[in-house]
Amino acid sequence: MSSRTYAITGAASGIGKATADLLVESGHRIIGIDLRDADINIDLSDPTDRNALPDLVAELAPDGLDAILAIAGGPPNVNYFGAIATLNGLRPLLAGSSAPRAVAVTSFAAINEIDDRLLAAYLEGDERKAAAETERITASGRTDLLYPSSKRALSQWLRRESITPDWAGNGIPLNGVAPGIIRTPMTFSILENEDSRQSLLDMVPMPLNGPADAHVPAKLVAWLASEENSHVTGQVIFLDGGADATVRGDAIFARQQ
Repeated sequence: MSSRTYAITGAASGIGKATADLLVESGHRIIGIDLRDADINIDLSDPTDRNALPDLVAELAPDGLDAILAIAGGPPNVNYFGAIATLNGLRPLLAGSSAPRAVAVTSFAAINEIDDRLLAAYLEGDERKAAAETERITASGRTDLLYPSSKRALSQWLRRESITPDWAGNGIPLNGVAPGIIRTPMTFSILENEDSRQSLLDMVPMPLNGPADAHVPAKLVAWLASEENSHVTGQVIFLDGGADATVRGDAIFARQQ
């Protein structure tokens, strides 16, 4: 395979760093984007920084990109608005690639309970409304709904947009990877304690090999973004040790009324 140029958000830690390291080892060029310790240091929760991102990437990649990997996450507005701004904002830089690709990292949490009003605000692209709904949910004490709602919105957006002229029409496969429990700096302390580890596994049951290291989803992200992937698009692939199959079973095949 020829050397390719990838823009990766969240490149300084976790899945983003594991993916960047894997691609560099394979001879590709990486433009890392993160809050710090990256080629481009910006805050994807800040609309001004998000708007500046395409020009900043273009300066470092004057010949364009081959793939966009929207991996940064955590705060709900980064999970959704940060990912969407990255994918839409950098998409024009894929125009010169012979094999353009795009991947976002969502989460197993996307199938958990969500808040419908917050989900609607995300899908409407209304950041002010989403902020107001977030305040409402926080005041109610249901902060557990915030993360799943943002990841559900991202997953639905990926499905909808993947088959549009902007993406499929331009020959760009657009996919998502939905990890279960991944060993990263954010989860190390939880997984080291037996009680908290079991509580987490009760919520995200992973009968196949349990929690995974970050290099595991990195390999799937790298393949989806590679030249080899010519036809997989619109998919949110659960890399979760069987958690989705455990929780939802055959329900995903239920006939829609």
